[in-house]
Amino acid sequence: MSTTNRRRFLTLATAALAAPALPRAAFADWPKDKVIKAMVPFSAGSTIDIIGRIVMDPVSRQFGQNIVIENRGGAGGSIGSAQVAKADPDGYTLLINAAAHSGAPAAYPNLPYDAAKDFAGVACFGSVPNVLLVNPKSGIKSVKEFAEKAKASGQMTYSSAGVGSATHWAAERFRVSADIKGTHVPFRGGPEALTEVMTGRVDFVFMGISSAMSFIQNGQLVPLAVSSAKRSPSLPNIPTTLESGFANSDYNYWTGLLVPAKTPKPIIDRLHAEVTKALALPDVKEKLAKQGVEPNPLTPAEMDAMNRREIDLNLKIAKAAGLKFN
Repeated sequence: MSTTNRRRFLTLATAALAAPALPRAAFADWPKDKVIKAMVPFSAGSTIDIIGRIVMDPVSRQFGQNIVIENRGGAGGSIGSAQVAKADPDGYTLLINAAAHSGAPAAYPNLPYDAAKDFAGVACFGSVPNVLLVNPKSGIKSVKEFAEKAKASGQMTYSSAGVGSATHWAAERFRVSADIKGTHVPFRGGPEALTEVMTGRVDFVFMGISSAMSFIQNGQLVPLAVSSAKRSPSLPNIPTTLESGFANSDYNYWTGLLVPAKTPKPIIDRLHAEVTKALALPDVKEKLAKQGVEPNPLTPAEMDAMNRREIDLNLKIAKAAGLKFN
């Protein structure tokens, strides 16, 4: 190799070695003086919305930067999620979502995005038990009594925050386990789904404790069981669907933060650190506890793995049970 060619080779090699360091330096001052948008793909007042605002408010203060929460409900969260999937991966468009994200591929085979490949997990805010609720005028006092009545009638109706939402999946898991038939009545968000049960137009709903607690406390709704693997500290006297004898009826309702897949790792790491810091604040812990949120700390990599695992599980369940989402 000539002296000229050797020098050229060394110059190119040096440049190649230095290149990986550029992205970190380029995003070292993120976020700049620009508003960060956090999409909640469900209506205001939904469980995801409530929890997201509790966590992201202190994160905004920590950054010294506005984080604007935008609600765009519909299609089980897939409309708002699709918007984030197509956004620039620059750290200024975030997705606050929950277990509905992992259920969407099974409910919507023709999604305009890949729920695993088009997103990167940032942090998990925690897990929230869904609670089985009925109207007090129904006279039903236990989940076993409810299942018996539902099986006998074969005409039960159940509402949800949308097809493929976590509230829908929780109801389907229980319905399949209890071997009961019913008609699904989806809405654009949790508040509407709860209202229909309170008015008596719909028979039951599975809803996150965060959204349901005030209605439980004032007697407008009766809690029969929670769909978490263990009892919720928020409703310690309410049994789980599992301990009530309904195998494979539990549903992990996680909530957390995601970003477009190609978002630079330095930004993901910074977001994860700031969310973790916010979750450790005493007032945030207290607020989340009142909403029935149980800690579920995950690294970005662990969150990605959980998402992929639950997507596969939901697809298998839907196929095995012959579920047809409508």
